[in-house]
Amino acid sequence: QVQLVESGGGLVQAGGSLRLSCAASGRTFTNYAMGWFRQAPGKEREFVAAISRSGGRTSYRDSVNGRFTISRDNAKKTVSLQMSSLKPEDTAVYYCASDTEPFNIRLVTTVSQYGNWGQGTQVTVSS
Repeated sequence: QVQLVESGGGLVQAGGSLRLSCAASGRTFTNYAMGWFRQAPGKEREFVAAISRSGGRTSYRDSVNGRFTISRDNAKKTVSLQMSSLKPEDTAVYYCASDTEPFNIRLVTTVSQYGNWGQGTQVTVSS
């Protein structure tokens, strides 16, 4: 099991940047791919980015590709999301989560395939 705690959210103007961090506890962090998701008010939770166990593979939703970068530090048991050129439509609560399947050879991107959700961190982008 992996326990996750997000941090780094806040209020930023459009065009600005934020860096989100997710700290993991437990001995099995490196067994799982990790993902970032977000949920805006009145909307369903959606995939943002995912990273493989080693960090060698990443995947992004189209609307953030080129603006967001996911990374992980297995020694520190952290996964980060660097967000740049932020837009008002990026406003949401951001969550990190781990793949439900350890040692998964596929880098999955759907909400239902992730678990161990953190409590989330609010990101608000003003226009």
